Amino acid sequence: MNRILQQAMNDCENYVIEMDYEDAKGNRTHRVVSPIRLMGSYRFLGLCLCREQPRQFQLSRCRNIRLVAAENVMMPVPMGAGSCELN
Repeated sequence: MNRILQQAMNDCENYVIEMDYEDAKGNRTHRVVSPIRLMGSYRFLGLCLCREQPRQFQLSRCRNIRLVAAENVMMPVPMGAGSCELN
């Protein structure tokens, strides 16, 4: 997981990540995120592309993380596209 985040951070012009995220209340969302930096060993700061705001993500709550070519993502990601909606 850290390898994928590191690659997206090192080449932020070309890559973002997609992931499923579960918040502290157990709500699950699908996110498209541009990672900014690791914050210790258990969380990272990233720009949520559908909310257009920086967010902190706990690594233990991230699932199905995959690297995505930024050119394949329309920014901002529309809310109706399945991103950032509760499952």
